[in-house]
Amino acid sequence: MATLTQKRNTPKKVFTFCWSGLNRKGQKVSGELQADSINSVKLELRKQGVSATKVSKKSRGFFSKEGANIKPMDIAIVSRQITTMLTAGVPLVQTLQIIARSHEKATMRELIGQVAADVETGIPLSDALRRHPRYFDDLYCDLVEAGEHSGALETIYDRIATYREKSEALKSKIKKAMFYPSMVILVAIVVTSILLLFVIPQFEEIFKSFGAELPIFTQLVIGISRFMQDWWYLFFGAVALAVFVYVRAWRSSQKVKDNTDKFLLTVPVVGMILHKAAMARFARTLSTTFSAGIPLVDALVSAAGASGNAVYRRAVLAIRNEVIAGMQVNVAMRTVALFPDMVIQMVMIGEESGAIDDMLAKVATIFEQEVDDLVDGLTSLLEPLIMVVLGVLVGGMVIAMYLPIFKLGDVVG
Repeated sequence: MATLTQKRNTPKKVFTFCWSGLNRKGQKVSGELQADSINSVKLELRKQGVSATKVSKKSRGFFSKEGANIKPMDIAIVSRQITTMLTAGVPLVQTLQIIARSHEKATMRELIGQVAADVETGIPLSDALRRHPRYFDDLYCDLVEAGEHSGALETIYDRIATYREKSEALKSKIKKAMFYPSMVILVAIVVTSILLLFVIPQFEEIFKSFGAELPIFTQLVIGISRFMQDWWYLFFGAVALAVFVYVRAWRSSQKVKDNTDKFLLTVPVVGMILHKAAMARFARTLSTTFSAGIPLVDALVSAAGASGNAVYRRAVLAIRNEVIAGMQVNVAMRTVALFPDMVIQMVMIGEESGAIDDMLAKVATIFEQEVDDLVDGLTSLLEPLIMVVLGVLVGGMVIAMYLPIFKLGDVVG
């Protein structure tokens, strides 16, 4: 009996098939379908009144990778589509099949098609999603499971979709905040390198004909230019090696990741954005999971992982330990000395009124708006900062090169 159950729960592998044939009017038609075999495609086409003349599995491009173009925002959009269709009364299997057939990305059609095929065999949706952990994390699957148990899957999916949309929007703002400082540094390095390698040497040739001692500042710039001309490969090689070693260490060492998170929180402006973003993620995740009926202790684990920063992850896990010991959440939050008084007071009011999920949702909305404002402010601040940095670098080199020309009268005399 156990063997039969195991076979029944074996997931079907779904592929994308290209087909062509004739419809009821004898006209040539073609398209794509998600199915587990060619026979299934022919059967589905027969139901649609199409006589298939050719059916073949769609091949992937030479450079394509499995699921390489599935992005978190795609999952958020699909979650919203599932919410809309379930709310409209469309059955779950039919909802998944419609989305699988209509999605513009082949990889998404295949992914949702596999989930639909599993659900059609009687597997719970949460279990079907857990078979694709690359795209549906534990938090997502836990929320879906809570919705299945409560019988309110469409309500839970509305919360999932909102959570995913807010999360991706916040992530986009963080990337935008990190992008501008990176561009300032990159532009400064490129412009400085061009001047040192190609422009300064031209001035040096002119200065050799003066036959006089150059100003100290000019000598310093020329010395740097000579070093870059002779050892540019060593300089850029050292930078590339340092970046490679850091990325390798970051990927393999949790300690390096934690120290990086801790350092980023201390960076001016950017650190403030990351602080507020972490609190927004914490509040949004805890609100979503708690309102879905997940126990507070488990919800705190999810919130710790979703905070996106090691400092906040450790703090939330410490709060969880205090809650397990019988302490209220707002009191436990005071013990970690990381959350502002406003957040603690709103959580306290939520606990006393029995609406902690609503209060946390309001906290998340407040901090998401503050992150948005800070990112816009950072953008406005960095535009003149780029000009100042480039002005100092370029202007400094121009002054160094023109100092001897200013003293040309003394040299000739």
